[in-house]
Amino acid sequence: MAQNKYLKYLNVLSLFDTKRTRDIFQVNPTIIPSREEAEQIHITLFNYNAEQLEEKAFSQVEAIYQYHNNDRVSWINIDGIRKKDVEAVCSHFGIHYLITEDILSVSQRPKMDEIDPVLFGLLNMLYFNDKTGTVETEQISILLGKGFVISFQEDAGRDVFTPVREKLRVTGSKLRTSGADYLCYALLDMIVDNYYLVMEKIGERIEWLEDKIIRSSNKRSLAEINALRKELIVLKRNVSPVRELINGFIRSESDLLEDKTTKYFKDIYDHIVQASDLAENYRDMMINLQDLYLSNVNLKMNEVMKVMAIVTCLLAPATVIGGIFGMNFDRLPYIHHQYGFYIAASLILIIPVIMIYVFKKRGWF
Repeated sequence: MAQNKYLKYLNVLSLFDTKRTRDIFQVNPTIIPSREEAEQIHITLFNYNAEQLEEKAFSQVEAIYQYHNNDRVSWINIDGIRKKDVEAVCSHFGIHYLITEDILSVSQRPKMDEIDPVLFGLLNMLYFNDKTGTVETEQISILLGKGFVISFQEDAGRDVFTPVREKLRVTGSKLRTSGADYLCYALLDMIVDNYYLVMEKIGERIEWLEDKIIRSSNKRSLAEINALRKELIVLKRNVSPVRELINGFIRSESDLLEDKTTKYFKDIYDHIVQASDLAENYRDMMINLQDLYLSNVNLKMNEVMKVMAIVTCLLAPATVIGGIFGMNFDRLPYIHHQYGFYIAASLILIIPVIMIYVFKKRGWF
């Protein structure tokens, strides 16, 4: 029984067997993950041109079919993923089966595909949970077609598209006077811009942790460093591949993208490159924090050892004097002297004082 108690430590991975670690690292693309389907879906529609805007909400996908191939731009946002609804929408809009599979997938790497008649982008929206200190992800799929944009989201309770909706409600705005490709750019741009808000939160955590480690280093500090490094892994994993996604839109020769819109995607590309570099800088800072923690621990240990060494040195004269006068010999100097004890006690006190003076003068403490 006692042997089994320690056998688990032979497995190195068991030492890191926390739920957060498993969530981050246990991603196997060869295994089809099971997605928990939404109980209900929420569909919002923006059907617009420069002069008119129609904004509606539906609960059934059949209601959006009439907005396919009309003379306006349609943004169909579907909150909640259900297999039958996704397949129905993709079938109606003539979307390839491979894209349908990607929409229904879980923990996909950000990617961009160009399969007629749509351009497809899959990436994650990021949120920072202040209570748990973790980076949360929500997969979103964006389909750009002729005159329409369809977006699939997992969580109906939150997204980052509120500014886009507000601009669409303004008559004569750039979104209202542009095509579906510009709307696709606006959605991607909002997702990338929100990455900076998450990174700002992580940056604040790094600064706070750095101050804490400088003031006092303990085991909890090391645990917080490891926890924050895991969140940086999540951030890096979701931010870096978006560069390839945006680059795919820039290099695309599809008729769905106008030449004047390409420069806007180049702006997103610059932002995502900067975000990726910033994530790498945060990673380097975490390594420096870990080195700082180890340096502080070693410094504390050195201080303790120095104090113990000094105390040992100060007690050495007393040990030597006590040892000499404690020997079992009949004849010892001052053994029978009436002031022998006082002389020995004086030496035991005076010699350490002289040693302290010498140590202080030499700057040893």
